[in-house]
Amino acid sequence: MRFLITGSTGMLGTDLSQALDERGDEVFGVDKGVLDITDTEAVDRFVDEIRPDVIVNCAAYTRVDDCEADEATASKVNGWAVESLADAANRAGSLLVQISTDFVFDGLATRPYEINDPVAPVSAYGRSKLEGEERARIAKRHVILRTSWLFGVRGWNFVEAIRKQILLGRTELRVVDDQRGCPTYTPHLASAVVRLADIVRKSPELGGVYHYSDAPECSWFDFATAIVAEMKREGSADGGARVLPTTSAEFPRPAQRPAYSVLSVDRYRRVTGCSPESWIDGLAEYFAKRPSSALAAG
Repeated sequence: MRFLITGSTGMLGTDLSQALDERGDEVFGVDKGVLDITDTEAVDRFVDEIRPDVIVNCAAYTRVDDCEADEATASKVNGWAVESLADAANRAGSLLVQISTDFVFDGLATRPYEINDPVAPVSAYGRSKLEGEERARIAKRHVILRTSWLFGVRGWNFVEAIRKQILLGRTELRVVDDQRGCPTYTPHLASAVVRLADIVRKSPELGGVYHYSDAPECSWFDFATAIVAEMKREGSADGGARVLPTTSAEFPRPAQRPAYSVLSVDRYRRVTGCSPESWIDGLAEYFAKRPSSALAAG
């Protein structure tokens, strides 16, 4: 198949491009320097020229706190720009896969969010991504794939934030223990995208909203503890380095985070026949591909 991937140099876009290359698909990966998705005419020309079977929109304004100060830009990139992709997909007969987020929910749930649960974003980022979902529905064939807590070897992420502090000599880190979700390793998410694209291309009636995140659920404190344990295992952190739990109230941020954002993957499991992969396994692979020694040297 022929794929157009926007935001192709980001964590997910890079891993998705690699996964598709490895199986022999024709991939057109573009970043903002090649195709600005907020430029409607450029989107129209590009899609009309290459006629992709699938468009995967990985492009996004993801600096969550910055979105609070510049919601107009967040809305432009994450929201209304998606309509241009949807319109172009309709003309080309393409499937549009829109990557979305757990931030469309308010975080007040006590069990995993189902795909049809009410959305109520509590941040500018969440509102902008919800707008993107609404505009993606303009595409006659579409998949809206919500995910959470991404980490991958080709970008800055929570794993690197923790490792950097330890490598700079910090022996104690305080990390919030009152926000729960599911870390997701981007190669695992890329596999989920490919799997869903294959299915929905053949059976358009199976389009719509899906959730995918790795398992199991945890808190940011749990995730940080696992990262430090991996660092100790590889010898880049001494035995004295430790993570201490704290609350969100002690670390106020411009953007409110959902306190609970675990996503139910029941529909994904039912349609694909596959269960979520383990972020713990993903973390081990991450360290093998991006050792702390490389971070320290860089």
